[in-house]
Amino acid sequence: MNHEQSTNDKGQMTNTNSLLPEATLSVAGLTDYIQELLEQDTQLQKVWVIGEVSSANRHRSGMFFTLRDLEGKASIQCVVWNSVLSKLVQLPQSGEQLIALGSIRIYPQRGQYQLMVWQALPGGEGLQALRYNQLRQRLAAEGLFDAQNKRPLPTHPQTIAVVTSPQAAAWGDIRRTLRQRYPGLSVLFSPAQVQGDLAPESIVTAIERVERDGRAELVILSRGGGASEDLVGFDDERVVRAIANCSIPVLTGIGHQRDESLADLVADFCAHTPTAAAERAVPELATLITEHQQRQEALHEAVTQHLDTSRNQLHQLKNRLQRLPLNRQLQQEHHAIAQQRQRLIHSTSWRISQATQHCQFLGQKLATLDPTNVLKRGYAVVRTEQGKIARNATSLVPGEELQIQLAEGQINVQVTEIID
Repeated sequence: MNHEQSTNDKGQMTNTNSLLPEATLSVAGLTDYIQELLEQDTQLQKVWVIGEVSSANRHRSGMFFTLRDLEGKASIQCVVWNSVLSKLVQLPQSGEQLIALGSIRIYPQRGQYQLMVWQALPGGEGLQALRYNQLRQRLAAEGLFDAQNKRPLPTHPQTIAVVTSPQAAAWGDIRRTLRQRYPGLSVLFSPAQVQGDLAPESIVTAIERVERDGRAELVILSRGGGASEDLVGFDDERVVRAIANCSIPVLTGIGHQRDESLADLVADFCAHTPTAAAERAVPELATLITEHQQRQEALHEAVTQHLDTSRNQLHQLKNRLQRLPLNRQLQQEHHAIAQQRQRLIHSTSWRISQATQHCQFLGQKLATLDPTNVLKRGYAVVRTEQGKIARNATSLVPGEELQIQLAEGQINVQVTEIID
């Protein structure tokens, strides 16, 4: 028989099952019941848990670690299987805050529950750093931080707008620095909250206000130093895009030298501190005056040196001219002129001779063509009454009067007969 038995006070054997309450469960039954309750709970099937990693150990099957409440009041065992370990954003490390995503599972052999983790993110400052890096990478991929998009700051601005808190020490530092360095500068003030949850929207509004005004040639966005959590407003995406979309160059002076915000990365120039931003915004008038005087002195020195050089060259030329044998040069020039004159006379005479011969030839040719000379050889010219030359007999008629031109004299005749 398998029934459990026990000995009573009289030493008789009794059946223990008859003494148990009807609702009594075995350890396994109780564990199964608890497991069903926990693992079937929809809220516990996907739960986010934040805590501090108090221990972390790697095993062949995965990583086991303990997640402890930040106040130390509770802890929970966690496990990440090897198949999931490479997908975690943040690996569990002792002493660091962690945000774990997983489901509740029961470990029956030990009667323990544990969190089976699917994903883990850094908690606390680590979470902020993760969000910061993700936003920075996304904005950088859009080209908002590219150096080629940086606009040059005006060299001598006449109007500057300052975006900061009216209560901040930065406003006083900037105003004082601008007044000392560049008297007469027009400074516009666009107030904004630079700390707290409302800071991003307030900063965006202040920048847009300056842009609508249209007078400023440069915008200084500034805030004094402080804790890192006080500067998170300048890492807000809205602020970054407002700076990138601003049509006016933006100069930032935020926090201390060690601080760098996303607003600094997108700005056209980052000066890190309010005072440094004001110094970068405008040149120092005293320095400009000094540089102008130095340029004047350098120009005067250059002109004087050039004049001295020219004078020395002129003096050297005069000395060389005095040492030259002028009489010999004059004789050489006179001889050259005489030779040139002879060549000119010879050339002219030859041309005249050629022209004379050509004229004589033309005269002879003209003489041979002279009608008078032809008439002297016994020829005559017959003309009609109209004075036209009669070239053939067929053009004449009997009784027509003609004029005959001889070498000496002229006679009038009448045609009596035409002989072919």
